[in-house]
Parts: sequence; C-alpha cells; structure tokens
Amino acid sequence: MLNSPRATTSTALGTGRTTGVTGTRVPVAVSAPDPISREGAVSQLRRHPEIDLREESGPGTVALLIEDALDEQALTRLRRIVRSEGARAVLVVGAIRENELLDVVECGVGAIVWRHEATAHRLVQAVLAAARGDGDLPADLIGRLISQVGTLHRGAAGRPGAPSLGLAPREVDVLRLVAEGLDTGEIAGKLSYSERTVKNVMHGLTTRLHLRNRAHAVAYALREGYI
Repeated sequence: MLNSPRATTSTALGTGRTTGVTGTRVPVAVSAPDPISREGAVSQLRRHPEIDLREESGPGTVALLIEDALDEQALTRLRRIVRSEGARAVLVVGAIRENELLDVVECGVGAIVWRHEATAHRLVQAVLAAARGDGDLPADLIGRLISQVGTLHRGAAGRPGAPSLGLAPREVDVLRLVAEGLDTGEIAGKLSYSERTVKNVMHGLTTRLHLRNRAHAVAYALREGYI
C-alpha cells in the first residue's frame, strides 16, 4: 500500500434513480489509505445507479472504509464516523484479529467485507444492508463472533444476578435468526411476522438498549446469555 494520506472522493452520477430500499440513491463516501484502493472501490461503485458517491460522510451517509488491518487509529476513525458524524459504516478489511472483532462491532460497524471478496456486487450488497440498518457479516466472522462472546459469557456464568436489561421472547426469537444470517424477509417468513413487525422489534430493542445496529444487538444478546 502507498504511504499517502487518507482521502475521500466523490463522483456525480447524473439523474437520480430509486433503489427499492429507501426510494432514493444511497449516498456513499469512500475512504482508503491510498489512492489505488480508493479509486478501485469508487470505480466499482460508480457503475451502480443506486449509489450516489459523496465527498464526505455524515448523517444518512454510508461510509465505506478500506483497511489492510485494524489498529487503534482505524478504530478511532470508525467511532468518529458512526458516533460523531452519524454515518453508517461498511468496513472492507484484509484481516481482523480475534480481540478486535467485538471492538469493531461495538464501534457501530454493521457490515464487513473481506478485501479479497470485495467485488462490485459484494460492496453494493454491504452498502445497501448498512443503509437499511441491517447487519452483513461474512459467515466465518459470525461464527467467530458467536464463539468469542460465548466465551465471555461462560466466563461470567458464575456471577450471580440476571441481565440488567431484559429481552422479550420475540426479541430473542428475532435475534437468534439474525445471528444465523437471515435477512428481514427471511426472519418474517420463519416467525410468521410481517417485515414491518421484524423491523419494529429490532428498532425497539436497539433503541431501548442503546445498541448501534443488528451486529451489536446480537453481540449483546450473546454476551447476556439470551442466545
């Protein structure tokens, strides 16, 4: 990778078209450690009319961050983008160590793409999931997240007392299916709910428990022993 300053980029894409997800094109700001990686991602996203490339991230924007590996500076950037700027985040990364995975989820990142899998289709899929507030993690990362939080929970199992904030049975049912990687429509079909009901359940529990996205909600449920 070239040792140049991080940068964001934007490109005008002409007249707007609807996505079928939010009714408008999704504003996306791309940030990378070098111009080659940045332009590669931009060139892939530019071909998709549902994407509206922007120069800066902010409220209502999806920030797509490209990293070789994570360090404290990268985690600080993620926290700033999600918590201070109000954007949703997609992380494209080469590797994540076990001790970094929960940090990434708790920063507010709901969608992660491996760099070697970052095709145009995969990037757009992750961006649209993030724009909806859905989680989108690689299958191997879901397994690692469940294993890591399960270990934390088992370590705390001997401590007396129940979880400080409870989950309703249908919230647990929904989160179990989210942890299995199902999307909103699939969860609705499994539980015989409407998609609106599933969205309301997720919105209610994330708001009540101050959770940032679906991945964070799953991590909470695992940590507290609900799933």
